[in-house]
Amino acid sequence: MKKTYKIDVDCANCANKMEDAANRTEGVKKAVVNFMTLKMSVEFMDGADPKQTMSAVLANCKRVESDCEIFF
Repeated sequence: MKKTYKIDVDCANCANKMEDAANRTEGVKKAVVNFMTLKMSVEFMDGADPKQTMSAVLANCKRVESDCEIFF
């Protein structure tokens, strides 16, 4: 399953950090952050709960960029 989320991030470097953090999150097969459109596309692993996984993604992203936001 693949979903796209609106994000709030200040710079392209921060967006790269968010992408790396999202890709290290359990349940995420692949995440791509586009700074220009302020969107994050996430492909989930089979059987992963998107809402629970995105909560973990947000927590991981906040560790590397405390003022980022993902709207889900």
